Amino acid sequence: MLDNGCFSPIVTLMSKPKRITLVGRIAQISILIVICLLLYNGSMYIVETVYRDDDENQESDTNLNFNSTTVMDWEWAQWQGPNRDSRSAETNLLKSWPKHGPNLIWKNNDTGQGWSSPTIAGGYVYVTGTKKKKEFLVCLDLAGQFKWKVIYGSATCRYSGARSTPTYDKGNIYVISGIGEVVCIDTRKSMIAWKLNAYKIFQGECGNFGIAESPLVVDDKVIYTPCGKQTTMVALDKLTGETIWKSESINDVSAYVSPTIIERGGRKIILTVTGSYIVGIDPEKGEILWKYLYVKNDKGENLLGTLMANATTPLYRNGQIYVTSGYNQGGVALELSENGRSVRVVWEEKILDCHHGGVVYHNGYVYGASWRNNADGNWVCINWKTGEVMYDHHWFDKGSIVYADDMLYCYEEEQGHVALIKATPGKFDVVSSFKVSTEKGENWTHPVICDGRLYIRYKDALLAYDVKQKQEYRKTNDE
Repeated sequence: MLDNGCFSPIVTLMSKPKRITLVGRIAQISILIVICLLLYNGSMYIVETVYRDDDENQESDTNLNFNSTTVMDWEWAQWQGPNRDSRSAETNLLKSWPKHGPNLIWKNNDTGQGWSSPTIAGGYVYVTGTKKKKEFLVCLDLAGQFKWKVIYGSATCRYSGARSTPTYDKGNIYVISGIGEVVCIDTRKSMIAWKLNAYKIFQGECGNFGIAESPLVVDDKVIYTPCGKQTTMVALDKLTGETIWKSESINDVSAYVSPTIIERGGRKIILTVTGSYIVGIDPEKGEILWKYLYVKNDKGENLLGTLMANATTPLYRNGQIYVTSGYNQGGVALELSENGRSVRVVWEEKILDCHHGGVVYHNGYVYGASWRNNADGNWVCINWKTGEVMYDHHWFDKGSIVYADDMLYCYEEEQGHVALIKATPGKFDVVSSFKVSTEKGENWTHPVICDGRLYIRYKDALLAYDVKQKQEYRKTNDE
């Protein structure tokens, strides 16, 4: 006997009526099929075509049951951390390391080629990689053990390693492939919930290196920046992939920047950088509130005639925006009006022309690495209010940076050295350092600090180091 209310429509449809036409019977059968499909698929939504992983593109060693879809304060659930500014709020971290570096907890050599950072959320580690021109998401447990893998898209043809850092939101992972496919992966089912080739749909235009954007989730929306003649930025429904809005076009190509979101005068604003412009966009309706011409040369080239490659997420503090880019482009500070609808230049500075390693703010100063050429650069500190250069120091090579507990963690890209630096403007003060590997070049992944661990990636490997000053028990979601 069926006493569950959800089956009552099926019972009603299956009961024999007194009179029924052929058309009526076909309609009843059609409704029955739709109800059965809804009951089977639950709340899954598919955009374009049904895309289910089979044995060819999915691997799993267990059926996972995630106990939590809520992001904890200490987790690193998206590009550059909780506020997209490469700052960790963790404390009680080591102030110096042993000669050969902090203790290596685990190393996983099968994450695929990529330069995306790991995402740590819900008691698991997620990282994107590529193999044979296909991009995939790998899920590891906190001991570095493989759980499952989902192929979600195609890599770009130039520097084909995965670039998009996964964004975790309420049990779903959002990624963007190297050719502009926006994908939602249900971590509870380890399968794709929806997928669409947004770059193709919105007729996007990008630079020579393809797509390198990590998606921003704002309320019910996933943000992507295809640029081109049709639009600049689009917002997709995070549960279905349907278009919520698309902004007007500013007739530009996309850069390699992952957007961030700020608030000014009670108004939320998405900040990003395209091939030539710094842009502020209303996240509710997609209105372009303002744009500033950052690259003032034809064809997106700088004064030396080299192709521009804007790749640094903007910084924001108390009404001031800071953007920097390599190839001698340099940085600019903009004052954002109180109503968030206009900007003006505060200062410009050419020394800290960050390539793609990011910059961090701390106590009135900006820290990062400059570009001297594609194989070299200095480590630089500048004053946030004035742009004055505090130091310009050569240490192996340029690289990426993250802040935690009054210290800077610098990962130079050519030889794989990692340094612990005092976050002070007086000098580039190396407290401790070690070398991650003997492999040279393309160590481009930004470090991650989460729950007392330092995550470093190179080539196909992801490593987790213990940087906690004292061991403290913290209950994780999977216990």
